[in-house]
Amino acid sequence: MRMSNFFSQTLREAPADAEVVSHKLLVRAGFIRQLGAGIYTLMPLGKRSIDKLEDIMRDEMNSIGGQEIYMPVVHPADLWKETNRWYEIGDEMGRFYDKNNRDMVLALTHEEVVADLVRKEVQSYRQLPRLIYHIQTKWRDDPRPRAGLIRVREFTMKDSYSLDIDEAGLDKQYRAHYQAYFNIFNRCDLPTVAVKSDVGMMGGSLAHEYMYLTAVGEDTLLFSETCGYMANRQIATFQKPAAEKEKVKPIEKVATPGAKTIDDLAKFLDVPTSKTAKAVFMVAKITEGQDEVEKFIFAIVRGDMEVNETKLVNALKAKELRPALDEEIIAVGAVPGYASPIGLKDALVVVDDAIPDSPNLVAGANEDGYHFRNVNYGRDYEAEIVADIAAAQEGDLCPNCGEPMSVSRGVEVGNIFKLGTRYTEALGSNYLDKDGKSKPVVMGSYGIGSGRLLACVAEEHNDENGLIWPMSVAPYHVHIVILRGGEEAAKKIYSELKVDGIEVILDDRDESPGVKFKDADLLGIPIRLTVSERSLKENSVEFKLRREDERKSIPLEKIIEIVKKTKNELVEEISQKVSVMPYDVAN
Repeated sequence: MRMSNFFSQTLREAPADAEVVSHKLLVRAGFIRQLGAGIYTLMPLGKRSIDKLEDIMRDEMNSIGGQEIYMPVVHPADLWKETNRWYEIGDEMGRFYDKNNRDMVLALTHEEVVADLVRKEVQSYRQLPRLIYHIQTKWRDDPRPRAGLIRVREFTMKDSYSLDIDEAGLDKQYRAHYQAYFNIFNRCDLPTVAVKSDVGMMGGSLAHEYMYLTAVGEDTLLFSETCGYMANRQIATFQKPAAEKEKVKPIEKVATPGAKTIDDLAKFLDVPTSKTAKAVFMVAKITEGQDEVEKFIFAIVRGDMEVNETKLVNALKAKELRPALDEEIIAVGAVPGYASPIGLKDALVVVDDAIPDSPNLVAGANEDGYHFRNVNYGRDYEAEIVADIAAAQEGDLCPNCGEPMSVSRGVEVGNIFKLGTRYTEALGSNYLDKDGKSKPVVMGSYGIGSGRLLACVAEEHNDENGLIWPMSVAPYHVHIVILRGGEEAAKKIYSELKVDGIEVILDDRDESPGVKFKDADLLGIPIRLTVSERSLKENSVEFKLRREDERKSIPLEKIIEIVKKTKNELVEEISQKVSVMPYDVAN
């Protein structure tokens, strides 16, 4: 490709709203352009790199028996109503009416469509197991798109679906994906870790996320360096410090003027925060049949802990959760800052599982300026739900080895789910077993977002001058810079490399050497050749790897051979990073 024919152009400045390096560089280098909030156009360079990522995905999916299909992005809502997700998923689902006034859905995933295909195509156990996948557009109306391609509303995803006769078959396909996903990320030269995660709206019995560890990530991970435990904070568990054993004491009302926070209360009464009960007020939207109802939630954890909203949502089986308004708190008989579970009306009380074993806590008295000492679960109040709803924090003890855990930030670049029969039972997607009995097909679901993966590779591979693409992802292998006097020789090298299957950019623009070199660094093509009158006088071409500062003079007659050899070495270097990963379902 000649740069004089490029549709996109480089920019000297990044957009004012760009916060992360990958967003800044992908825009400046002309890989992407924004159309709207969380909606991007892939420009020619971006499309070439995305195609390479997706070809890697196809290769790995095919290697474990995948068959590629292509499912629609628009779905009849009836499918989503059959599985009940039409009622369970909130505003992030794109809904509209067609011209016949029928409910329609913009795909945010394809479990329903696959289950519908299964009930039409699969009749016998002889047709299983199977693995199908596609690469297709998705829409999730995220209210907070950010960081360029890392968090968007419209995106392309490779999602695959395993179909089995039983859980043993699902285990096998899940394990195959577990390894295949590491292969994909390693072939893209992106370091990742797999962590156990929340199944969320997908449902099922088990899920793992593949995390690229970076400070720009929105996910928080807890991990133990001692035993290797790692989990998303959404579901991470920890060993909760046991409360001291003591006799249950009579409840006592005490004045606590101005002590509205746990820290203020603990200081005022000279007690540790672990001797207090922290109240969190939420309103949950819960599906009951086909109806949505709002319920006031009074959640309680010990004062030395925080409520984990994901755990709370799961305990409630809620569709959505929002903070309660002051007037809603007052309506159930509670007083903000001095709230207690004692004597509430029309509230669903949820307590952390450490609360029943924590005697004589300080809790609000539901009266301004007053608290109760010696509040005890079971005697003074009870809860509808007792569950682990506490958030793991840095320094908390690992659930496995008991050592303090550390915290890291990460971006989720892939996920895998054991769905079981959630969707196939709902849609009647059954097969006949060897005995002629009808049983639901067992499913797994596995996804990788192409754009987010590209952004994370860009986030990992760059310097102060621009992008530094791995050879496997780079839109082109070689960038030829023409300086004065090198025109004819550069064009000849360009043509010969193309004949040998090398992908080449030829900078034939009428620009200064400084502009051309800056753009070469910004675009990040792995190999740069500079052809000039000066180099040709020495019968040579300047050779430079983008990731290195060193420049070499290569004899003109050897340049094709050296480029091909170097390209193959860089490809092999990445392939060596692919290795068998240990699989521990507990982590």
